[in-house]
Amino acid sequence: MAYHEGAFLRKVVICTPGPAFFGVGADDLSAHNFRATIDAVAALKQHHLLQETLAACGAEVTVLEEPSGQPNAVFVQDVAVGTASGFIRMRMGLPTRQGEVSWMAAALAALGVPEIGHIEAPGTAEGGDVILAGDVAFVGLSGRTNAAGVRQLSVLLGALGYAVRVIPVPAPALHLGGVMSVIGPHQIVAGTDVLPEGVLAGFEVVELSGRDFIGGNVITLGPAEVIAEQHNEPAIAALLRAGIKVHALDLFEFVKGGGGPSCLILPLARDGGV
Repeated sequence: MAYHEGAFLRKVVICTPGPAFFGVGADDLSAHNFRATIDAVAALKQHHLLQETLAACGAEVTVLEEPSGQPNAVFVQDVAVGTASGFIRMRMGLPTRQGEVSWMAAALAALGVPEIGHIEAPGTAEGGDVILAGDVAFVGLSGRTNAAGVRQLSVLLGALGYAVRVIPVPAPALHLGGVMSVIGPHQIVAGTDVLPEGVLAGFEVVELSGRDFIGGNVITLGPAEVIAEQHNEPAIAALLRAGIKVHALDLFEFVKGGGGPSCLILPLARDGGV
């Protein structure tokens, strides 16, 4: 069976925030897509709690150190896409992030994860725009993942057996993962008011408004169990009503850095429950 983001999370890579993440000043926010400057003490505390929660819920967590001069490296989801066969190396759409790609490729090679494909110029693609759901791959066309990147992803994912559904990413979301997440074998949480009609056919949908840039962004630990950012109250309420177990964590320093919960992890292995 194809890799499924609604299955149990077994192995994951994360990156501890460091001097580059903490050091983005007010004059540099837009270059790195930050929304505000970072409180280093709070960020370290929040990231440690995320690590503890992932491990307590059964995931093997590999922790990488932040590479020098890469403030967005903590958002590891974007640099590669994990599949059952290996990883696809991305080509970042934000110029200040392009140095992260070789760092992550080397780290994954050291872990024994094979590279099964990569995005080439003029294509750009970031992992936050790829959502794998059994035999369906949702791919976002965004400011970070361009049309050439979408075409290349469609070929690579199609070769793995996925039926690709391309979705234009609506503002204010940066990536498709800000609008929707797979939370079970046939279940998705999504801002349906900003998505094309019928694009989620075949899935049960927990409906949200898509007007928040990370409203639909959660980490799925297993079927019907997620981590959500604690200030994302509308999504948490909707998930609880749908019978989903929610671990609400304060990850607000990373929201200030432009990311949601799932941006902070690179899943390498999932199994069961689908």
